[in-house]
Amino acid sequence: MSLVFYTNPMSRGRIARWMLEETGAAYETRFLRYGPDMNAPDYAAINPMRKVPAIVHDGKVVTECAAICLYLADAFPQADLAPRLDDRAAYYRWMLFAAGPWEQASVNQSLGVTVPPEKAAMAGYGDFGRTLGVLMSAVPKAGYLLGEKFSAVDVYLGSQIGWGTQFGTIPKTPEIEAYLARIQSRRGYVRASEADNAAMAEFGPGN
Repeated sequence: MSLVFYTNPMSRGRIARWMLEETGAAYETRFLRYGPDMNAPDYAAINPMRKVPAIVHDGKVVTECAAICLYLADAFPQADLAPRLDDRAAYYRWMLFAAGPWEQASVNQSLGVTVPPEKAAMAGYGDFGRTLGVLMSAVPKAGYLLGEKFSAVDVYLGSQIGWGTQFGTIPKTPEIEAYLARIQSRRGYVRASEADNAAMAEFGPGN
């Protein structure tokens, strides 16, 4: 089995690394610097978008962070990171809510982009306040986003919730802080964070 992980420690690759650590699979990390490394022909052949993360698993390429999380959950079922096939409605709903409406709304909010009310239907998420309200309604008072069991949704949407509280797009309510404490105390999260933090000085922006 060959599993190669392309990333930068200051990117969404941190989500993919956490997911990899949760699977327990052995993998090789290849750090790429912004600029020449990501635009090099060899990497552009793997991801024509010239961004990270990406994985190559036994010759199969997967890009886009949500897709990587979904793929790894299925590729390593022994990690039990996805519900049964007949119980995946909420799993897909919240994973793709995070990859679609929340990603768009939060990026626009950070860039200071306000969608005119008359164009809200075109934006795919309406407005930021509505999207934030939906996200906050998903945060549980106990357990995880899908109930009692931790899943790939907690890796992907949970990471975005953590970043949102860090950068001020999501309020630090007691429920959110307690939820983040639960997921960020996992060994997979700790191992992934330690690895990326150690690489930041060498591979972060400007290096």
